[in-house]
Amino acid sequence: MGYTGGDGKSPLDMSTDPVTYGSIQDYTEALLVEFDPAVIAYEEVLQQWKTDASPYPSKRQYRTAVWFLNQDQEARAKAFVNNMPGQKYIDVEPATQFFRAEEYHQNFLEKQRSLYS
Repeated sequence: MGYTGGDGKSPLDMSTDPVTYGSIQDYTEALLVEFDPAVIAYEEVLQQWKTDASPYPSKRQYRTAVWFLNQDQEARAKAFVNNMPGQKYIDVEPATQFFRAEEYHQNFLEKQRSLYS
């Protein structure tokens, strides 16, 4: 879990005291997915992403997006997204630097489940 898609040096506004999750500026919450195309096709990664995507209007922090690394991924991501319902609310953009989120965001759902188990 982390943040990407912003223009600043860091997703956390270090000028605020304290630095909080609410100060992530123009970044978007994101997952970094590393894969080997010899093992799994890019379209399969996109298909898995689609099962968790929410293509509905949302503020920038929670928007639905795919970040690509090269022109091939861009073309394939755009073709994939263009066939999705709600595609006008899905951004396809060049990848920017990925910043790991705070530790309390890592494995968030598992941590929440353990509180109520």
